[in-house]
Amino acid sequence: MKVTTKEVRDVTSMIDDIIEDYKEKSSSEKRDWRTYEQQLAKRLRSAFKGLRPLVQEAVLSIKIVKCETRGADHKLTLEQRVLALLLKHLIGKSNREMSLMLIIFSWLSDIDVSYKTIERLYSDREVILVLHNLHVIMLKKKGIKKADCGGDGSGYGLSIKKHYATEAQKLKEKMKRSDGQNKKDKKCKNDKIKKKQLFVYSFVLMDINTRMYLAYGTSFKSEKEAFLSAIKMFKEMSIKIKIESLRLDRYYQQAYVKYLEEQLGKVSFYIIPKKNATVKGSWEWKRMLHGFVQDTQGFLKEYFKRNQCESGFAEDKKRTGWRLGQKKTRQG
Repeated sequence: MKVTTKEVRDVTSMIDDIIEDYKEKSSSEKRDWRTYEQQLAKRLRSAFKGLRPLVQEAVLSIKIVKCETRGADHKLTLEQRVLALLLKHLIGKSNREMSLMLIIFSWLSDIDVSYKTIERLYSDREVILVLHNLHVIMLKKKGIKKADCGGDGSGYGLSIKKHYATEAQKLKEKMKRSDGQNKKDKKCKNDKIKKKQLFVYSFVLMDINTRMYLAYGTSFKSEKEAFLSAIKMFKEMSIKIKIESLRLDRYYQQAYVKYLEEQLGKVSFYIIPKKNATVKGSWEWKRMLHGFVQDTQGFLKEYFKRNQCESGFAEDKKRTGWRLGQKKTRQG
């Protein structure tokens, strides 16, 4: 098994045309919207029905020992706090709107809290512990032992004036145009970008077969930090899942493949090489390049299974909101 840098670059120089041809030949099943709506409604009913028992199990799986006696007691139980936070995102409400809804619910449950109570749920360590346990419990119930994965990053806008996908594409185009600039000019531009925080970055590892997130990471700085956080979470989880294959975008090249080998063991990678790629790298990197050159169509078929991650992100954002709602939306 041998592949040269020239062979790799010959293919990458034509990769855009190859991908376009592949997509034209690939048959995609048309969605039956009537069946889709029925299946979606069924999934949502199942999710809402199973949510509370899962939260209860997650709460009971931890033991909290309070050492600090100062401060007021919570108006809501731990289970109620977790459910309030999850429901807030499921119905896409801001903190103020959710607190008003809880006032309405108080006619049945005697719950009366302010929007500050909802806001504090994000930094409530007990809630964070339960959410982590909830994630692990759901993975256990799915019975995932081995996984063919896709990894993808996204961003959540901190301003309604900026859209993540649009800004990310602009940055990619700017990077292509700035190849000939000196390092000083690049540094000045990067400093200007860093002055204003526009997004919260997120990265997930998804099991393609079950469409379950295996691990996730977030960062205020970059997608790279979110990626490293997701890998760290996956390694430290109490359940062990073997990743058989992994699909990532072009940003993740030789150094990342070597890092992932060290962290995850032997994994089959599907990453489209950059146009200046070389065969220098780990054994798995070379093996991946061999498959890329010798069977490009088969390689792309495996790589584009990663679209499950992108559609999963889009589905989550549409269902729970494209931005992080903290204030009540202005009318008019």
